[in-house]
Amino acid sequence: MSHGRARPVPALATLAESLVAYARKCGADEVEVSVSDGHEFNVDVRRGRIERLVEAGSRVCGLRIIKDKRTAFASSSDLDPSTLRRLVRNAVRRAGLGNPDPFAGLAPLSKKAVDPAALGLYDPDVVSLDSKSKIAMALECERLALRDKRITNSHGAGMVTHVARSVLAQSNGFVGEYEQTYCGLGVGLQAGGTDDRVEDSWSSSKRLLRDLESPGTVARKAVERTVRQLRPRKVRTQNVPVIFEPAETAWLMGFLFSCVSGTAVYQKSTFLAGQRGHRIGSGLVTVVDDGRLPRGLGTRPFDSDGVPSRTTTVVEGGVLKSFLCNVYSARKLRLRSTGNADGAGVGPNNFYLLPGASSPGDIVRSTRKGLILTRTLGHGLNPVTGDISRGAFGLWVEDGEVAYPVSGITISGHLGRVLEGIEMVGDDLEFLGAVAGPTVKVAEMTVAGL
Repeated sequence: MSHGRARPVPALATLAESLVAYARKCGADEVEVSVSDGHEFNVDVRRGRIERLVEAGSRVCGLRIIKDKRTAFASSSDLDPSTLRRLVRNAVRRAGLGNPDPFAGLAPLSKKAVDPAALGLYDPDVVSLDSKSKIAMALECERLALRDKRITNSHGAGMVTHVARSVLAQSNGFVGEYEQTYCGLGVGLQAGGTDDRVEDSWSSSKRLLRDLESPGTVARKAVERTVRQLRPRKVRTQNVPVIFEPAETAWLMGFLFSCVSGTAVYQKSTFLAGQRGHRIGSGLVTVVDDGRLPRGLGTRPFDSDGVPSRTTTVVEGGVLKSFLCNVYSARKLRLRSTGNADGAGVGPNNFYLLPGASSPGDIVRSTRKGLILTRTLGHGLNPVTGDISRGAFGLWVEDGEVAYPVSGITISGHLGRVLEGIEMVGDDLEFLGAVAGPTVKVAEMTVAGL
């Protein structure tokens, strides 16, 4: 994929394998070389004008050199072979200066492999979509949203595409290569006057262009999300059921991921360390990490350690079954890698709460009094204790119906108790990103207001 660049891309796998061989010749015990070649397009428009336009190619080579259990890393965006050989020589020399780590080392070579072609990661339609069409999609999305008279301002709309080819070669004999595409379209809006302004947004992100929501759909959802908050009220501080919309369940799952990451477990920076095999949620809670989900935003044939992707059940019927590990954290914990290496750390593949049998409408109708959580602000998540405290916006429910919007509130609780308190799980699982979940109803959380 040269994308019109002057210099042709060398065969990435050949380049990576030659650097592995060269590093071994220079005295490295173990070597890992990753090479990626990508092309990114990003346009932001506001009020019908282009505010920012980025179109760029990027090539990066990353090295991990291990010598006497001492590790050195290096990277370069210049793929000239003589530059890269100098990078290798310097990295091998630097590896001798570090402290030895008995847990350092490549993954053992796996006999299994995942076929990249079966994962639906690459779409030629994303590659062939021209810049003019992408700009037009962003402009159209904003234009359609601003047609609604209740919308008073726009934060702008944006269209992103990304195309990349990645290669990983290791001295244990592993060589893997795959191509992937990504496209995203979104818009942010304001409604109301100076004293009662509300804002929200909507975006769609997919691997394949045909799966991306149309400019009209993105605009409609952004408008609906924004105007439903108009004329919010305050509520008194109370403990009530809280209904998480899918986007809010996603951050809850993201918080859970940070608590089951092997790195957090061996560093003892999570309240779930030592809880494997114990019940941490209600029987309705089953959470999986799936690196092979077709067309998933977190899907890949292998992780950055070269471990083939797999499906790991993290929580099953409320019981914590597995931590998620790269090779390093797995060795520290005397476990096996789950294929979750992400650069130098541990990251999610497609990490999500399995859907249940209830429709979102049924969940609202089952609630005599409570809050539908629509948006949260701030960090307020502590993996060490499991505590949650976030600024929030939502819709107040009375007698099974939405009564009015609320703002100026804080929701607080504890991740363990929130998971235990999940009493209904929606059938509306939606992958807005790699971390996802359906609508869920939590029996009780503290909603702090007046």
